[in-house]
Amino acid sequence: MDFEMVMQELEALSKERIKKTYISNGAHEPLFGVATGAMKPLAEKIKKNQPLAEQLYATGNYDAMYFAGIIADPMTMTEEDFDRWIDAAYFYMLSDYVVAVTLAETEFAQVVADKWIASGEELKMSAGWSCYCWLLGNRPDAEFSESSIASKLDHVKNTIHDSPDRTKSAMNNFIYTVGISYLPLHDKAVETAKAVGPVEIKRDKKKSSILLASENIQKELDRGKLGFKRKYVRC
Repeated sequence: MDFEMVMQELEALSKERIKKTYISNGAHEPLFGVATGAMKPLAEKIKKNQPLAEQLYATGNYDAMYFAGIIADPMTMTEEDFDRWIDAAYFYMLSDYVVAVTLAETEFAQVVADKWIASGEELKMSAGWSCYCWLLGNRPDAEFSESSIASKLDHVKNTIHDSPDRTKSAMNNFIYTVGISYLPLHDKAVETAKAVGPVEIKRDKKKSSILLASENIQKELDRGKLGFKRKYVRC
């Protein structure tokens, strides 16, 4: 399938209700409003196709950009490609659920994630922390430096409450993910979650939400999920 055919297929799958939901979460025109699950049959036809993914991502159309992440071939992408993708990711559903997820399938994921975390830019930092969540929830514990992850927990504890809202959310998720999916630092993550306490996320025209990593960790422990690793990063 070529670019025009894919865009037509995506538009045909659009739902006004889904479009409104995406817009309420920060998406803006152009977009169609396609449920992510509805994209799967189309993705199965195409498999991986990086040139097509690049065409779709360059449209600025949220649904096309999301679909680009599904059919991207991370093994052919460079660090520069990911920097270009994150620069175009204008809200968290792109930064954290398209760019960070795709980055997590590369061998240089931690290098790029560390760079983004240090950038001081809200969505880059959010993507960096989110990438670590995808990595820790999928790869063997032995692939990570325990001292590096411990240092990141300390950094989160010391800076989360003064960070931008989307970064706060990803940092909170990082504490939770270490607590459940990275066994060497389970105890430290639990201590960090307790020290951090409630994290307030302010939302435009909506009531603030409160995140509590300690509560989420405990819920997963009660479900017997300690040590959980997902089989795949991207669906």
